[in-house]
Amino acid sequence: MTSRSTIARVVTIVGVAVMLALAACSSKKPAPIGGENNLNGSQLGENGVGKGGGNSLEDWKNGKFGAQGPLSDIHFAYNEYTIQEQDGSVLKSNASWLQARPQTRVQVEGHCDERGSEEYNIALGAKRAQAAKDYLVTLGISGSRISTISYGKELPLCTEHDESCWSQNRRDHFAVSE
Repeated sequence: MTSRSTIARVVTIVGVAVMLALAACSSKKPAPIGGENNLNGSQLGENGVGKGGGNSLEDWKNGKFGAQGPLSDIHFAYNEYTIQEQDGSVLKSNASWLQARPQTRVQVEGHCDERGSEEYNIALGAKRAQAAKDYLVTLGISGSRISTISYGKELPLCTEHDESCWSQNRRDHFAVSE
């Protein structure tokens, strides 16, 4: 083998190694996890939600973020998605309101505090929204009237960096549509 062919072989091997290394370092983001919807463009619950229920994204766009609709929010402990005992009465009240309005639909929005990665909080918000949906279904509300979405930590009610603020952000918000 000549030294010229040896050099060509080494250059080829190094080139392939560099290409494999670059492919392994690709920064392709995983698809977001988000309840029944995902977090891109118009699928953020903008269509038909918020007419009297305070859709968080629409409220944020309109500069009135944090508005409360006819249904009350529930809150969660840190890193938890279990419905707390005190929120059972809130969900029962929300279910009664929905039972009196059988044509009304609701979107449960799962929110998190700022701690944790974006991916973790999207998944946690989805679990929180699903937990509230499941609870409402056990109270007799049809699952077909309830959609879920996770905003993760993207739409915080409070932006201070302390527990009192974080506890406000760990919530499910209920956006009503007719």
